[in-house]
Amino acid sequence: PALSYTWIFNNTTLDLGDDSRRFVSQATGNLYLAKVEPWDAGNYTCAVSSAEAQRQVWGSPTALSLRGDGVMGEYEPKIEVRFPETTYAAKGSSARLECFALGK
Repeated sequence: PALSYTWIFNNTTLDLGDDSRRFVSQATGNLYLAKVEPWDAGNYTCAVSSAEAQRQVWGSPTALSLRGDGVMGEYEPKIEVRFPETTYAAKGSSARLECFALGK
């Protein structure tokens, strides 16, 4: 069954329509934040729903805190880049290639 992922920020559904810094992968459910700002700190909760099963399940809240000292220590970014060897597109169609840098 097809699953749909939504993220809740401080008890309010994240509206990603006009927010180019946030992206939710509908393949994995992961929430990606680019250029974290002070107002991004708070509690994030993932909600997974299935229209076919007519059910929605919420995960536990995860807190995002900003470090004021700018030192990440053991959490320094680890950048991994993985691309498919070949990307196919029909002649005359549009193709979109995305690049993400992930870190903890």
